[in-house]
Amino acid sequence: MKTNEGAIDRILRVILAVVLFWLAAVVTNLYVAIVVGIIGLVLLFTGVLGYCGLYALLGISTNKKTKSQTPPTQ
Repeated sequence: MKTNEGAIDRILRVILAVVLFWLAAVVTNLYVAIVVGIIGLVLLFTGVLGYCGLYALLGISTNKKTKSQTPPTQ
């Protein structure tokens, strides 16, 4: 599994996950808290792993290293 997220993308995902965890803790509606918590978990896992399945499906990569790893043709 190749990483398809750049460093800035990963940092923003982790920060947003922490914000969503805080929001899930302070919201009074249980269902909203569960949904927000699950979204936070997904963002945390994708930020830590550096791989986003949706990016892979759409062919998007914010990782500069994987963009430049195509071998030159001769």
